[in-house]
Amino acid sequence: MKVGIGSDHGGFELKEYIKEYLEKENIEYVDYGTYSQDSVDYPDYGEKLSKAVVSGEVDKGIAICGTGIGISIACNKVKGIRCALCSDTYSARMSVEHNNANILALGGRVLGKDLALEIVSVWLKAEFQGGRHGRRVNKISRLESNL
Repeated sequence: MKVGIGSDHGGFELKEYIKEYLEKENIEYVDYGTYSQDSVDYPDYGEKLSKAVVSGEVDKGIAICGTGIGISIACNKVKGIRCALCSDTYSARMSVEHNNANILALGGRVLGKDLALEIVSVWLKAEFQGGRHGRRVNKISRLESNL
C-alpha cells in the first residue's frame, strides 16, 4: 500500500509526526506538502492529494488542516473521493468498512498526536465490507455524475 499525505500549515506538525509512524511501520508514502509552517491554502493541498488518489498514484490519502474540516470539504469536491473527517477510531474504521473512504481527514489543532496515530492505524487496517455498503457507495458515486 502507498499512502499520500498532505496538509496546510495548521496540519504540518501532525503530518510530520504521522510520517514518522508510516516510516516505522514500513508503509510507503508520498508527501504532497506543505513543507513548512508558513501560511498556505488548504484547498491546494487537498486537491493535490485527491488527484493522486483518484489517478492511482497512491492507494489512500491522509489530509490534515487545523480542524480537518476545510481540507475534507476541499478533498470531497474532487470526483471519486470519499474523504472522512474522523476524530475517533470507531468512525475511522466505519468510514472504510461501510463508506469505502479513500482519504482520512484529521485536525492537527484538535487531536492529540497519540490519538491521531491510533486513528491512522485503525483506518489503514480497515477493509471495505461491500454488500449493502457497496450499493450505498455506488449511489454516492452516482450523485457526482448529477452535478
